[in-house]
Amino acid sequence: MDFPFFALLGIGLAGCSASTDFHIENLAKTNINIVSEIHIEQISALLKTLTRKLYRMNPMELGKTPGATIDSQIAKIFHCPPLKIPDSLNNKEGTDAILIGFEPGFEGDRVFAMMYGLYTMIHTSYSKKCDLFLLDFLDSQSLYNSARNIEILVWRLKARHLPNGDLFLVTNVCDGPIENLSFERLFGKLISLQDTMALIVASRTGRMIKEVIHLAGMAFVPIGF
Repeated sequence: MDFPFFALLGIGLAGCSASTDFHIENLAKTNINIVSEIHIEQISALLKTLTRKLYRMNPMELGKTPGATIDSQIAKIFHCPPLKIPDSLNNKEGTDAILIGFEPGFEGDRVFAMMYGLYTMIHTSYSKKCDLFLLDFLDSQSLYNSARNIEILVWRLKARHLPNGDLFLVTNVCDGPIENLSFERLFGKLISLQDTMALIVASRTGRMIKEVIHLAGMAFVPIGF
């Protein structure tokens, strides 16, 4: 049975002194919205960690932008709403920006291109919202498709090479006989979060999720909202 609004408000206000995390605006949100915002916060933290690791593994990419630091690039990538990056990425975002990072002739920062593309793709899967309020509805298929696109990106990072045989970006490395799979784990957490959110939304809306069949080298799947 649902609590009356004013009873819920009283409970929330009574807890204010005990918790500095309480926000009155949360009372105007459904549980599903609060859960989705928690997911978004976790995803943002994982993406920033991945970006730092990629720059540390590929320092030459950071050097392509004069005066740039890892922190300054992260600030440009992870902005809500996303900043428009008109120059090096030709106004592209989402998977189109990721693909620019895999172009052999691209002379810009590949870490920036791929992570900006990944972030804006995931942002689109959340209906391009920075805050999810009562009347905002998510699409389970877009969330599911975004998880598949992350898997495709991971495959491309491992399998695609420059004409000279080098990987576009170095991720996992071998430390002696042991392979460092920290990137795999981080990407795996991202995929799991998006799949979990897709299932939560699907159970709420009663909509079926159409599964995507994976083929080696397949194109990214569309994200709508």
